Amino acid sequence: MNEERLGRLVDEAALRRTAELYAQGADRRDKLIWASVIAADCVIEAPGIRLSGREQILAALDMMAKLYIATQHRVHNQTVSIEGERASGETYSIADHLSIVDGRKMLLTWAIRYQDRWRREEGVWRFTNRTLILDWTETRPLQG
Repeated sequence: MNEERLGRLVDEAALRRTAELYAQGADRRDKLIWASVIAADCVIEAPGIRLSGREQILAALDMMAKLYIATQHRVHNQTVSIEGERASGETYSIADHLSIVDGRKMLLTWAIRYQDRWRREEGVWRFTNRTLILDWTETRPLQG
């Protein structure tokens, strides 16, 4: 395998790792994990939401903790295009959100496609933009 191909595979693995760490940070409400994968000037967009800058984005973890008992984000397929120190791509994810509504446990599931952009900073890939596209949602009560 040539050096260029090997470098691309390493970059692809590192970009996927940013999505996995983002998911883990969300579920653990861990600001240090998120800070490690988010550029200082990052923008996160979702239906009705626009967060700009690391400070605003990290504060969103506090809001998630108030809204949901627990979450579980799973990263699925990812495609990326790498051009030097920048990359763009699409990351599929399923996110479950557990809450209590009128005394019942409810599960809200989101089918997500993130439109992602990254920048390599001092050898580390970080998100510069994540646009969350909801393909569909499902809400259902949980037993027990």
